[in-house]
Amino acid sequence: MLLEINDLVVKYGNIEALHGISFHVNEGEIVTLIGANGAGKTTTLHAITRVPPPEGPKIHSGDIRFRGRSIQGVEAHTVVRDCHIALAPEGRHIFGNLTVEENLKLATFSRKDTGAIQQDYQRVYDLFPRLTERRTQRSESLSGGEQQMLAVGRALMTGCNFILLDEPSMGLAPLLMYDMFRTLKKLNELGMTILLIEQNARLALKFAHRAYVLDTGEIVMSGRAEALAENPDVQKAYLG
Repeated sequence: MLLEINDLVVKYGNIEALHGISFHVNEGEIVTLIGANGAGKTTTLHAITRVPPPEGPKIHSGDIRFRGRSIQGVEAHTVVRDCHIALAPEGRHIFGNLTVEENLKLATFSRKDTGAIQQDYQRVYDLFPRLTERRTQRSESLSGGEQQMLAVGRALMTGCNFILLDEPSMGLAPLLMYDMFRTLKKLNELGMTILLIEQNARLALKFAHRAYVLDTGEIVMSGRAEALAENPDVQKAYLG
C-alpha cells in the first residue's frame, strides 16, 4: 500500500470539512475521488501535500501514512523531496511572468538527483510537444490547455512518482480534455501512481482503476471504477 488515510478529520477554523475519512492508494493505480463541489475533495489533497492556502485546512486528528510510515506533520517540501509526491493544483497556479522552461526549472529546486533532471525535461516535452514549441514563451500567454499541460509538467519536474491532480480538465475543450487523460493514462502505464479529482466524473471513472465517492466530508461509497460507473445512485448523482 503506497498511501493510507486513516480516520482523517480536517477543519477550517471550527468548521469540520472532513469527518474521519479513510481510504488508500496502491502503487501503480489511478484512484479518483468524485463528489459535488464542497464535498472535501480538494481539502483531502491539501491535507496530504501540506500546501494549502494560509487560511486553509488544519488536520485535527487521524493519520496519513506513506509506504507504512506516518507523514503526519511532515512539512510540504519534505513530502515533495522525500516522498516524491507532487500536486498539480486546481487553477494551475503557474507563474505567468516566467517562461515555460523557467516554470519547469523552479520545480527542480529541492532535487538531489541532478543527473536525472535533463531526462525529466525531455519526458515532459515528449508528453506535451506543444510545450516544446512554447518553451521560451511567457506562460501567461499560453492557452488554457497549454497552461494545464505546464501545470502537470511542473509537477513531474519535481521527480515525483506519485502525482495528485486537482481538476486537470477544467476549462479545456473536449478534444484537449481527452488528450490530457490519454497522456495521464500513458504516464500511469509507465509507472506513475495517480490520485485524481475531476469534475467530469464519467471521464474520471473511465480512466481510473478505483474510486471513492465523497459527500459532505464523508466517504459514502467505494469500489472498482467501472462498477461505480454502473451504480444507479452514482449515475443519478454524478453522471447526469
